[in-house]
Amino acid sequence: MSKEALWTKEFLLITFCNLFLFIAFYYLVVTLPIYALQELNGSEAEAGLLITSFLIAAIIIRPLAGKWTITFGNRLVLFIGLFLFLVCSSLYFLPETVLGMMLVRLLHGIGFGIATTAAGGIAANVIPPSRKGEGMGYYALAFNLAVVLGPFLGLTALHKGNKVLLFGIVILCSLIALVIGLLLSNTKGSASLSTSNDKERRKFDIVEKSAVRIAVVASFFAILYSSILSFVPVYAEDIGLLQVSSYFFVVYAAVMLLSRPLTGRWLDRYGENAIVYPSIFLFAIGMFLLSSSNSVVIFLLAAALIGLGWGTLFPTFQTIAVQKVTPERSGLAISTFLSIFDLGIGIGTFLVGIVMTQMSLQSLYFYSSFIVLFGIGLYNFLHGHHRGAVKGAVYERRTHSG
Repeated sequence: MSKEALWTKEFLLITFCNLFLFIAFYYLVVTLPIYALQELNGSEAEAGLLITSFLIAAIIIRPLAGKWTITFGNRLVLFIGLFLFLVCSSLYFLPETVLGMMLVRLLHGIGFGIATTAAGGIAANVIPPSRKGEGMGYYALAFNLAVVLGPFLGLTALHKGNKVLLFGIVILCSLIALVIGLLLSNTKGSASLSTSNDKERRKFDIVEKSAVRIAVVASFFAILYSSILSFVPVYAEDIGLLQVSSYFFVVYAAVMLLSRPLTGRWLDRYGENAIVYPSIFLFAIGMFLLSSSNSVVIFLLAAALIGLGWGTLFPTFQTIAVQKVTPERSGLAISTFLSIFDLGIGIGTFLVGIVMTQMSLQSLYFYSSFIVLFGIGLYNFLHGHHRGAVKGAVYERRTHSG
């Protein structure tokens, strides 16, 4: 039996669309706080709120965006989100106060939340069921590559000190994402087989219940991961490795890129438990090594293990979230998953800021390496004890479709 095609035109387009969306996001995560401090005379707290307000807007809009994908289809909702994202990208030139910038950030977050929800739904629909783990892994890789490319472009633009260049790059990334989105064909999904009463009841759904449990698990790990995403450069300076801090996420992304073909196929072949449990251990070991870093080698080895551990967990959890839903509800499943996941990132960033007043980042990473292991019990309780859930769902879908 021949393998179902994964690298279709639609899959490539939606993956690259997602890549440019997240490059713009991480680009602004790095540049906006500095811009607010230097150009808008804002405080450090106000600079932090520019990031938080964006995430809050995205979290609030995603459940509604997921509902809209059912009513109007993923492609139309994606276009609306991308168009709003582009319009808001061009507004960054205007604000002269932090408050004005925060309003732009709120609107931009709405566009981002809508676009990423619909994009995730499209990706879930165009990936063959038998290669869902592999496909969602490659799709999530765009998110991880953006973690490297966005800050790299942002720091480069900041050094130039040119406002036009600074925000022009955001507009360019947003425009590319919109053009790519327009090239997609209609991917609304097949018609629902639900009864009319069930359809009427689901009219008011804004949450995909089947995705909540795995999203809570992902949110737990996101709380811990947020300390790496936001504070590794600060930690590198503390331990005298600032000169190699930029290589942390380069190694992180390289390991994910090299491991993705294997981990995705293993997920489809052996089920999620065979991937999740080892990945949690690798994540924990990586955090422990990070806390013990006293040389470049240990620091970058920690990056590699965290990339292999967390970098495998995130797409696996995302795959589980969409695996059991019908195509027209995939957008709702993605919105549920990402909303709860982003909440974890937001809570984590807030908690880390508080904890840092009581202990060093080195101590935080040390204790976090053991807290990560508690995730084994949480995952097992909420999902893992249903052995072979993903494999069973794949088999069930293929049986019904043919």
